[in-house]
Amino acid sequence: MATVDVTRTYLELAPPHAVRRARTPAPRPALEERRPISAEEYLALYTLVGDRWHWHDRLAWPPGVLQSHLDAPGVHVWVATLHDDVVGYFELMEIPGGGVEIKYFGLAPAWIGRGLGGWLLTRAVEIAADVGAERVVLDTCTLDGPHALANYLARGFIVVRDEVYQVELKNE
Repeated sequence: MATVDVTRTYLELAPPHAVRRARTPAPRPALEERRPISAEEYLALYTLVGDRWHWHDRLAWPPGVLQSHLDAPGVHVWVATLHDDVVGYFELMEIPGGGVEIKYFGLAPAWIGRGLGGWLLTRAVEIAADVGAERVVLDTCTLDGPHALANYLARGFIVVRDEVYQVELKNE
């Protein structure tokens, strides 16, 4: 195990219609909400997208707890696909005070670097607005993809605060 310092950055976009839209890729991936979504299907997406960035929080949730979370009316999981391949996904969660949090967001490894991240983030913000968000919040950290923060800033998110914490990573 190696202990590393990680910086988590909290961001906000208010109002969501202020998003700076990214170009629509050609061909354009299909985007659909997965409702209902099983805990097993969700964890497959979560692992596909997040394993390389050390996403492990949801893996520790008991299946019933995760399923209850996914079935909650304020949770929305959207999946982008192209030619039957998963391009990426995002999870939105409605929060008190008229907000929506982008809980998880990312691309499958095979699709990173193809100009799809900006488009997918634009769509996440637009969908958050469609469910009534007055503001969209998210966080990223230095373990996430090297272009994640730049993508959020390019779409118009502003940094609210940073925090530094330590994480133990398995030796790889």
